[in-house]
Amino acid sequence: MSEPESSRSLWRREARATLALAWPLILTNVAQSLIHATDVVLLGWVGARTLAAATLGINLYFAFLIFGMGLVTAAAPMIARELGARRHSVRDVRRTVRQAMWAAAAICVPVWLILWHTAPILVALGQDPALAANAQTFVRALQWGMLPFLLYLVLRSFISAFERPLWSLGVGVAAVLFNGVLNYGLIFGEFGLPELGLLGAGIGSSCANLLMFAGLAAVVTLDRRFRRYRLFGRFWRPDRERFREIWRLGLPIAITLALEVTIFNAAVFLMGLIGAESLAAHAIAIQIASLAFMVPLGLGQAVTVRVGLAFGRRDKEAIARAGWTSLLLAVGFAGAMSLVLVATPGTFVSAFLDPADPANGPVISLALSFLLVAALFQIFDGAQVVGAGMLRGLHDTRVPMIYAALGYWVVGLATAVGLGFGLGWGGVGVWIGLATGLGVVALLMIARWTRRERLGLTEWRDVSPILP
Repeated sequence: MSEPESSRSLWRREARATLALAWPLILTNVAQSLIHATDVVLLGWVGARTLAAATLGINLYFAFLIFGMGLVTAAAPMIARELGARRHSVRDVRRTVRQAMWAAAAICVPVWLILWHTAPILVALGQDPALAANAQTFVRALQWGMLPFLLYLVLRSFISAFERPLWSLGVGVAAVLFNGVLNYGLIFGEFGLPELGLLGAGIGSSCANLLMFAGLAAVVTLDRRFRRYRLFGRFWRPDRERFREIWRLGLPIAITLALEVTIFNAAVFLMGLIGAESLAAHAIAIQIASLAFMVPLGLGQAVTVRVGLAFGRRDKEAIARAGWTSLLLAVGFAGAMSLVLVATPGTFVSAFLDPADPANGPVISLALSFLLVAALFQIFDGAQVVGAGMLRGLHDTRVPMIYAALGYWVVGLATAVGLGFGLGWGGVGVWIGLATGLGVVALLMIARWTRRERLGLTEWRDVSPILP
C-alpha cells in the first residue's frame, strides 16, 4: 500500500472511531437538553409569564451548574491519558473518579446555599420581583438535582474513556421519558399527582437527575468490565493529591464554561430589561439553538477522549488526526444546521407556541428574528467547543480560560450592550453580540491548537505528573 493510501486509511479509521464515540454522546446530550426543554414546553403551555419566570430560574441555576460540570469534566482527559499510557490501569482511574465525585460534593454545598436565595439575587439584577419570586419557587426544587447530575457526569466520563458511551445514552433516554411524564403530572395535576406548577417542574427535573446517576451507578457496579474498578469501595478515604489535581485541571475548565454560559445568562437578564416578550422569545430561540449545539458538544467531548488517549501514548500524529477530524465534522454539521435554521425557522418555533393564538404573535416574531442570528453563529459555536475539547485532551486549560474571558465578556458583552441598547437594536443586537464573542473565542482556540507543538503542549513536562 502506498504512503498516501496508508495516511488516508488512518484518517478514515480516526473518523470512524470518533463518530462511534461521539454519536451516543451527542444523543445523550440531546436527552439531557430535552429534560429542560420539556420543562420549557410544558411551562409555556401554562403561560408566557410562567415561562419567563422559569427562564430566569433555569439560567441562574445553570450559571452554577455549568461551573460544577466544568470542574468534574477534568475526569475525562485525566482518565483518557491514564488509559492511553496504561490500558489496564485500575488504581489511578479509580482515584480520579472518586476524587471527581468528592469535588462535585464540595462545590454543591455552597451553591445550594446561594440558590436558596434566588429571588433577592434576581431582584438585585434588576428583574421583576413577581417573576423573581416565582423563579425562586422553581429553583428551590430544581437545585437538589445538581449533585446527582454531577455524579452522573463523572460516571459518564469514566465509561466514555473506555469508548462505551451507549450505557449513558440508555440512561439518558429513560430519564427524558421519566421527566416528561412526571413533570406533566406535577405541573398540571395529572395521573393523580398534585398540581404544583413551577414547583412540580423543579421536583420532576431533580428526580430525573437522580435517576440518571442511579442508572449509571448500577451499570458500573454490575457490568463485568467496570465492576473490577470498585469505584464506590472505601469511597470515604481522602486522596489529597488527586483531589488537588482535579481542581488544578478542572477549575480553569469550570471558569471557561462558566464564562461561556454566563454570557448567555447575561443576555437573558438583558432581555428581561427589554421586556417579558423578548425574554420569552429568547427562551425559545436559545432552546432551539442549544439542541443544534448538542452535536458539536458531543464531538468536543469525544475529541477530548481521543486526543487524551493519543497523548497518553505520546503519539503526536494521532493527536493531530484526532483533533482535526472532530473539528471538520463539527464545522460541517454546524454549517448544515445554519441552512436549516434559515430555511425553516417557523417550524421550530411553533413547537413551543401556538401560532394561531394572536397573543403569541409578538413573541413568535421576536423568536424568528433571534433564530436568524443564531443560524449565523452555529459554525463559530461548533468550532469553539471542539477547539476547547482538543486542548483539554492535552491538559491545556488555563490559556483557553483567558481566551473565553476576552471573547465572551470583553468583546461579546460590549457588542451586545452597544448594539442592543446603545443603537436601540433590542434583542437582535444582543444576539449579534453573542455571535461576535463566539467567533473571537473560536479563532483563538484554533490558533492555539495549530501552534501546539511550538508551545510544547504535546510534551509531558508541561503537565503535572499523574502517572507513576
